[in-house]
Amino acid sequence: MALLRKPPAVLALEDGTVYYGYAFGHPGRTVGEIVFNTSMTGYQEILTDPSYHGQIVTMTYPHIGNYGVSVYDMESNKPYARGFIVREFARAASNHRANQDLRSFMTQHGIVGIEGIDTRALTRRLRTGGVIKGVIHHGAADDALEAELVAEARAHADIDGRDMTPEVTTPLPYARPTFRENPRVVVVDFGIKHSIVYKLEQAGAEVIVVPAQTTPAQIMALDPYGLVLSNGPGDPDGPKYAHDTVWQLLGLLPTYGICMGHQLLGLAVGGRTYKLTHGHHGANTPVKNVITGEVEITSQNHNYAVDIDSIPGRQFVATHVNLNDGTLEGMAHQRYPVFSVQYHPEASPGPHDASYLFRRFIDEVNAFEGAAALPAAARAGA
Repeated sequence: MALLRKPPAVLALEDGTVYYGYAFGHPGRTVGEIVFNTSMTGYQEILTDPSYHGQIVTMTYPHIGNYGVSVYDMESNKPYARGFIVREFARAASNHRANQDLRSFMTQHGIVGIEGIDTRALTRRLRTGGVIKGVIHHGAADDALEAELVAEARAHADIDGRDMTPEVTTPLPYARPTFRENPRVVVVDFGIKHSIVYKLEQAGAEVIVVPAQTTPAQIMALDPYGLVLSNGPGDPDGPKYAHDTVWQLLGLLPTYGICMGHQLLGLAVGGRTYKLTHGHHGANTPVKNVITGEVEITSQNHNYAVDIDSIPGRQFVATHVNLNDGTLEGMAHQRYPVFSVQYHPEASPGPHDASYLFRRFIDEVNAFEGAAALPAAARAGA
């Protein structure tokens, strides 16, 4: 029996480096910012995470696709990653939960992939030189086409300064039905993952998700007892309207920021964010809780970090730090029931060490709900 020939593909980086591999997924060409993810599993959750919008994801684990794709593991209604780079792509799905294989999933949703390249060498390049733009092209390439691909990568717009939330946020508010009397929590959607909504419900909240540009007045009109600022893609300095919304709501409701939401809290109170060299992407990052001294293994996906020393008046204190590079991973307000983390406590994909944060938030919401039920005079005298 003759062996099947894999179709060729190339990956061209803006610095002129070209990798040769094989095509899989949707046939064609794609361009974007290249990042690497160190997770061993969870490729479906990664592809469907809106925080990867505009990026090409490289998986450091060499064998990807072996357990297929399940409808129950979607983190949004569609994939958002712009491209996919793997060392070895498994064409057969071997899992009883799988609804389809990864190749057909990528073809269906227009995700261009390349396999067979040295992903370790690419990852080392990203760790040393930082995030880089690149193009995946299906087909053979001569010198002229390679030069064209490198030029296309260089010309591609940077993520820095861009407001990408309108491209991922929900167009209309929505609520998930509940059959219990739970405190209402409004989630501002900057690119939310489904698992965050599920975790809030499991912790005991009635969840209403609203678009990123929802005004403070519109949020308060929903009569919430808590506010969640979700994850999302791009530069947190881009959505200026979100900075203003967070500032106006600060202290009015217990607030929980996740990833982009964490960054927006820092910017809203006058702090600054900065871009990391190669970002944090993976499900195995150690974070220390400086309050308890415990270490959590966390799932992360962010290119920017908050400089807590830049926040005026020391309004926030650090609660979590990254043990790999010392960057800020969590903070809490000195006066209000407001806290945030830079990582993903919903653990999809990833460990469950940080799931307690949802319970902590709902405890603060319940305490606020009890205070809100008191007569105004009693609240004023408390």
